[in-house]
Amino acid sequence: MNKKISWPGATQLAPVPVVLIGCSDGSRRNLCTVAWVGTVCSTPPMVSISLRKERFSHGMISGSREFTVNIPPVFLAAEVDYCGVVSGREYDKFAVCKLTPGEGETVKSPIVMECPLNLECKVRNILELGSHDLFLAEITAVRVDEHLIGPKGRLELENANLLAYAHGHYHRLGEAIGHFGFSVRRKPGSPVRR
Repeated sequence: MNKKISWPGATQLAPVPVVLIGCSDGSRRNLCTVAWVGTVCSTPPMVSISLRKERFSHGMISGSREFTVNIPPVFLAAEVDYCGVVSGREYDKFAVCKLTPGEGETVKSPIVMECPLNLECKVRNILELGSHDLFLAEITAVRVDEHLIGPKGRLELENANLLAYAHGHYHRLGEAIGHFGFSVRRKPGSPVRR
C-alpha cells in the first residue's frame, strides 16, 4: 500500500478533457480553451463549463446564453494551447490558428470544423462560485465526423485521437483497457484484474 501525503484542498482532478469553447456576441466570434468541463445530466443532456469572469468569452456566453463545446484531436494541440493563452479581445483565433468556423444547427455560436465532435449548448443557469462562474447548459445538438460512425451506427471516438489535459500538460489518450460493465462480465469465480 502506498503512503499518502496530505495536501490542502486544490484542483487536482486529472486527467480531464480539454476543449475549445466557441462563442459569439453577434458581431464577433471567439474560441477559448477550457479543461474544466464535464457531463452533468443525461436527461436532458447537459454539460457544465467553468470560466473566470475576466475572460473575454465569459461576457459573450453570459450575453448570448449559448456556446459550443468542440472536442479536439491531438494534431490541434498547439492551436488548443494558443486559444487558452491569447485573448480574443486582441486576436481572431479562428484566423490566427487557421481553424474553420462552422454554423451551428441550434445555436449562433460557431463550431470548429477540424474537431471531430461538437456539442451545441444553451445555457440554463449560471452559478457564481468564486474565482470561476459555472455555466450549466443543455446540449441541443451534437455534430460528429461521419468517419467516426461505425458500420452498426456506434460512435467510435476511440478512432478520433483525442487530446486530454493533466496538471499543465497535454496528453494523447491511451489504449482502451476495458468497457463499461467489463468487470461484471468476467467468468464466475475469476478475479478482477488490477
